[in-house]
Amino acid sequence: MEPVNTSRRHTTLSMLALALPGAAQAQTVQLRIGSLVPKNSLYHQSLLELGESWRAAQGGGARFAVFTDGSQGGEAEIARRMRIGQLQGALMSVVGLREIEPTVAALQTLPLLFRDWDEVDHVREKMRPAMERRFLSKGFVIVGWGDAGWVRFFSKEPAFRPDDFKRMKFFAWGSEPEQQAIMKSLGYTPVPLETADILPALQTGMINVVPSTPYFALAGQVFNTAPNMLEINWAPIVGALVVTQRAWEAMSPAGQQALRSAGERAGVQMRAQARKEVDEAVAAMRKRGLTVNRPTPEQMREWDALAEALYPRIRGTMVPAETFDEVFMHLKAFRTARGR
Repeated sequence: MEPVNTSRRHTTLSMLALALPGAAQAQTVQLRIGSLVPKNSLYHQSLLELGESWRAAQGGGARFAVFTDGSQGGEAEIARRMRIGQLQGALMSVVGLREIEPTVAALQTLPLLFRDWDEVDHVREKMRPAMERRFLSKGFVIVGWGDAGWVRFFSKEPAFRPDDFKRMKFFAWGSEPEQQAIMKSLGYTPVPLETADILPALQTGMINVVPSTPYFALAGQVFNTAPNMLEINWAPIVGALVVTQRAWEAMSPAGQQALRSAGERAGVQMRAQARKEVDEAVAAMRKRGLTVNRPTPEQMREWDALAEALYPRIRGTMVPAETFDEVFMHLKAFRTARGR
């Protein structure tokens, strides 16, 4: 029997792999997406639809998976996992996105600045091209922008004025030390935690105030332990779907185009649905015992004064000074054009 020429066989296999790069690529391309969004939520469903569109365009060997409910850790940890290749993408709020590119904080960390969603949309779209270039320079591709409603304060006890909250302990993101320092300097008590710790911390008294959108307060059952909601639109929760540049470049052109198109559609869908569900979530929680506390005009002036006091502290710390000024410039021009 003639001996097997292993060298010739390996050479032949290598030549076949080179001759069929698309087939080899389709077998290896995968998108593992991490997020804090609840399983089966509108955000999860949008991601699953996006994944089906992408897989169909990329080819039969492409793999897509979504990890919900913070199973991959908090948003700072999700950003780390993308950097080391354990995840290829994430749907994150500004809390996680700023771990990649700090300027994005301007869209979410300026309290009481935006009066409505039209203003949020205008500023985001004005800043979007430059911001996406900055993300790309850090090795990440943004394929869609979304949001999740306005942050409101859910507390165990009723509270109406800024000073009412000084006797309480706030949930704070563990990855935002600058915000914690600002809160402490103004007499508030932040307790840095991850989202998975919110309910146990509320139940044990470690915290008694949770800044949250109504949708997430309902989905996470926060309102059961913190049944008072202060009805002010403190800040929008803005987010984006990002993938690593390495994962992006591994895709076929058809896969890239499908992901970008699906990402844009998913962003529009998420924004529209999330804004609609704010009122629906509040109504659902009120039926189950939530008390909605509306500040008087006098109390609202106190909140506006607090926000004005916060802006100089945020500029140059939580938000780069140049970006901070750009937000105000775009907002002023928009309001002038609308006769505000």
